Amino acid sequence: MVNRNIVVEQLRYQSVKDMKVELVERKGTGHPDYIADSASEYASRELSKYYLKEFGTILHHNLDKTLLVGGQANPRFGGGYVIEPIYIVVAGRATTEVKTDDGVVNVPFGSIIVRAVQKWIKEHMRFLDPEKHVIIDYKVRKGSADLVSVFEAGKTQIPLANDTSIGVGYAPLSTLEKLVLETERLLNSKEYKKKNPAVGEDIKVMGLRQEKKIVLTIAAAIIDQLVLDIDEYLNVKEQIKNDVLDLAAKIASDYDVDVHINTADIPEKKVVYLTVTGTSAEHGDDGATGRGNRANGLIPPMRPISLEATAGKNPVNHVGKIYNVVARRIAEKVYSQIDGFKDVYVELLSQIGKPIDQPLVASIKIIPNKYGEELPTHIVEEIKAIADEELSNITRITYEILEGKEMLY
Repeated sequence: MVNRNIVVEQLRYQSVKDMKVELVERKGTGHPDYIADSASEYASRELSKYYLKEFGTILHHNLDKTLLVGGQANPRFGGGYVIEPIYIVVAGRATTEVKTDDGVVNVPFGSIIVRAVQKWIKEHMRFLDPEKHVIIDYKVRKGSADLVSVFEAGKTQIPLANDTSIGVGYAPLSTLEKLVLETERLLNSKEYKKKNPAVGEDIKVMGLRQEKKIVLTIAAAIIDQLVLDIDEYLNVKEQIKNDVLDLAAKIASDYDVDVHINTADIPEKKVVYLTVTGTSAEHGDDGATGRGNRANGLIPPMRPISLEATAGKNPVNHVGKIYNVVARRIAEKVYSQIDGFKDVYVELLSQIGKPIDQPLVASIKIIPNKYGEELPTHIVEEIKAIADEELSNITRITYEILEGKEMLY
């Protein structure tokens, strides 16, 4: 029986939902920061799968330092062209050679990384050609591992934290947060691309709630070859606005919602947000791993958040990745299984070299619907039991991440 340091307390703090002003943002699939996150994460996943297949275990690696340098393009109505390709460099550390009883085995990490990034682009970007429009590079420091010692440690130990770090999660999402998240998901869904194919993948949604008024400011890259003139472009924008308002009527029916699309446009001068490839990365907009969405898919400045980049970190013992996922799961379970709370916040702090299932502290903060002197003892124990169960099963997170079952950014 592990005696974990789980601390539960009541916050006398105003819920985000009760504040006069609330702000939240999401960077969508084709945003340069999202592309950088995805390059890091897909490279990590494919490398992990290779390690598992060849050596039976996921070896040490962290590929969480991707940089995307924007290219140059000449978009225009009816179809333009890319002048200079986007440059993506995946950087970090990886186990590049493994000592076995038969000798040293070299890991083809470079080709794994390049193919992984190409695969993500092909699966998620319709007009961005990973071979013609993108240069994919890598800068990875070499390492080595004694496979036998790794196997022996894996048999007897919970993974040891490879960093001293904080993971943060909260529940539930506010109405504004749900609307911002679902707006980007709608516009980048396969169904929507069939309905309104001129909408590119680079979607950024900024949400403002001021009391009962919500304003969504949406930057949506438009595919130049699918709009022939300014009138068609404006029709695409109007369709986006109407569809988002329809979504808002379902999610935020109690609010007055305004939607603004590509507010930097100057239609009379034909200054509009056209792209050749569906991303602003084609023309000078740069990106980097960790600058985009947090582990719940949002950038929520009104909430406690971790500044850790979850993408690209190894899914075995890097708490900068794992703890953000676990903290969110604990918060969601506490909120859904125990009545009477407005908000649940969870912070997990690791110590480098200590078992990942035993954080230095698991801090759970509750904003109740009704304040009392303190939380009832039986409620505190229920909360602790939920946190204890999630931490006890923390190693399952590794494979759920590899299978793409957990949101990371």
